[in-house]
Amino acid sequence: MQEPTESAPAPQPRRRPAPDIRQEEVDQLRREVRDLRAKVRTHPLIAQAQGIVQERYRLPDTHSAFELMKRCAQRHNLKLRTLASAVVSVPRPDGEQGLWFPGRSGRRPPALRFLPGHRPDKVNRSTVLKRVLHQARTLTDAPMGDLQTVEPSLGLRMEHHYGLSEEFLDFFAVVDEGTSCFQAAQSRARVASDVATDPAVSEPSREMIWSVGSRTTHSLPMLSTAGHTLGVFSLHLPRPNQDLTRAQATALDAIALQAGRWLDWHQHTVVLNALEDLHRHGTALRAAPPRRPSDDGTG
Repeated sequence: MQEPTESAPAPQPRRRPAPDIRQEEVDQLRREVRDLRAKVRTHPLIAQAQGIVQERYRLPDTHSAFELMKRCAQRHNLKLRTLASAVVSVPRPDGEQGLWFPGRSGRRPPALRFLPGHRPDKVNRSTVLKRVLHQARTLTDAPMGDLQTVEPSLGLRMEHHYGLSEEFLDFFAVVDEGTSCFQAAQSRARVASDVATDPAVSEPSREMIWSVGSRTTHSLPMLSTAGHTLGVFSLHLPRPNQDLTRAQATALDAIALQAGRWLDWHQHTVVLNALEDLHRHGTALRAAPPRRPSDDGTG
């Protein structure tokens, strides 16, 4: 008689590793700190623009100036920071006309072949920049990437990113030296950097880039039609001296070229349209008679 055999134990379902609650809390705190620092950096710019708008249109207080700027930015699908920067940097309007830039002719937006299905004159700036980074990563299978835009008073400011740690994003929130993206912005040409050996990469930057597993970076500037750097996007690859193929390099150059021309169009069309709209409404407020308190004293 055959002895009964023991049955094999039933397979147990694999348990997912418990989330690291502590790390999630740390990451959340880092995001909050980064957001607060961004607001601190932006606040002086917006405050300066509020003062200019209040004085220019003889508004009763800075709150009225802020509300005027905010409504104008919303109508033109702009970030308030972008409009404030233009208010501060663009020469003030000449005269009392409703136009800030009389005689300006509209420019046709350049094609965005990496963004099919979208009209280039209707898509917003954030969508374009996100697609630039997505398409660049897709072409190269890069596990990480970031995109920064030029902010004259700061340097390169982080706008979009993928696959990077909170520490990395905090460290490179604003860049003004010591990285391949800064090299690309300065040279206005594509830069490949071996993180371990590139002498232009500062030691603190090198350590932070290593910490996310990046060993080679490829940074491409987005240039205006006049050749000025408007932004840079960077791809982070895991192997040292990891080159791009000729086809990849050509495709990335084309994306950078299209994006730069579109950003240039956006600055000289959408942003100027917003400034003109701000001027028109501000001039109307300045011409309006002051409100009188109502008879019941409620104002």
